[in-house]
Amino acid sequence: MTDDVVIAGVGMHPFGRHPHLSLKDLARGAAVRALLDAGIGVGDLDAAYSANAMAGLLQGQEMVRGQTVLREIGVERIPIVNIENACASGSSALAQAVLAVRAGAADIVLAVGFEKMFVSDLSLTLDALESAADLDVVRGLGIQFTAVYAMRLRRLIAEGSLSVGDIVDVSVKSHANGALNPYAQHRAEVTAEQVRDARTIADPLTLLMCSSICDGAAAAVVTRRGALESGARPTVRVIASQGASGFTADPQGESPMSTVCAEGAYKQAGLGPGDIDVAEVHDAMAPAELLYAEHLGFCEPGGASDFFRAGATRLDGSLPMNPSGGLSSRGHPVGATGLAQIAELTWQLRGEAGARQVRAPRIALAQNSGGWLEGESAAGNVHILERLEPWD
Repeated sequence: MTDDVVIAGVGMHPFGRHPHLSLKDLARGAAVRALLDAGIGVGDLDAAYSANAMAGLLQGQEMVRGQTVLREIGVERIPIVNIENACASGSSALAQAVLAVRAGAADIVLAVGFEKMFVSDLSLTLDALESAADLDVVRGLGIQFTAVYAMRLRRLIAEGSLSVGDIVDVSVKSHANGALNPYAQHRAEVTAEQVRDARTIADPLTLLMCSSICDGAAAAVVTRRGALESGARPTVRVIASQGASGFTADPQGESPMSTVCAEGAYKQAGLGPGDIDVAEVHDAMAPAELLYAEHLGFCEPGGASDFFRAGATRLDGSLPMNPSGGLSSRGHPVGATGLAQIAELTWQLRGEAGARQVRAPRIALAQNSGGWLEGESAAGNVHILERLEPWD
């Protein structure tokens, strides 16, 4: 076994609305960029993990999605494993790639995630999203993930630990970051007034706080350290990979799944929340960043508002969160999201993030969750990455 697992290359297809592109087009763009970034060709791959959540329902392609899209770029003969794990599909593909390399079963592995959510009938996409929850519980209730987030936020606002101003301002911050990201779906800054006055989706959430339907793809090449020439570019190592499935929480109180994953990741990496320099979290609704700041231990319980108001999560703050713009701005093509987080953090650790680059990060955390099960996410992963070379 080896603990020296590195992200050798990353790539994305720009997120957005791409009516003339197919699943194969989207996946090809991300995968080829990741291979080129790693300096390899398709013949160098030992295995591939392919993440997609909705193609069966939206495009009718079941069972062999990875094989169909990757054959387009010449990936054949090697094992190709299909991963479907709701919004955590992309990070689950990465976790399996890391596990394969760490176990010595492969030296060079591709993880790719792709989704095409814009189809001719919007109701099909909404039904597909609903199916990420336990249908025996939610079918016919009209409850989407926006409502779940809204109920959590309303409780915190009622308790006084968050204000409406906080959830507006974090949305403004996320869109400002997204405006700097050439891969983002929404690349325009917004004002607090625009966020407040946008159409209400699920009180207190308005349209500009929410991730929208999106097409896109992202990919990462995972290797054993030393399997490829790194050249002069900084090395990004995976120092923790932790996953979990949803559980029924103790009525007397219990840590949420994101906390469980994070604690396992911190233990595996030999680090704590205070060691994280930059983070990408699963803010399907922009204000969720405030919830995850607490769940991941970046601030004390009930302290998210003060943490945010102090400017900690800004690009120039003590712990920048979602420098990519997050899901509400960068976009959320379900199967690709977890790998888009990894691409962003890899660029940040290398110093390649352009106008949204944060100050000399060494340790980065990605938290990705998906689905809904009795009030808790159905699946989730936390990865921690490290830049090995010092900054000049």
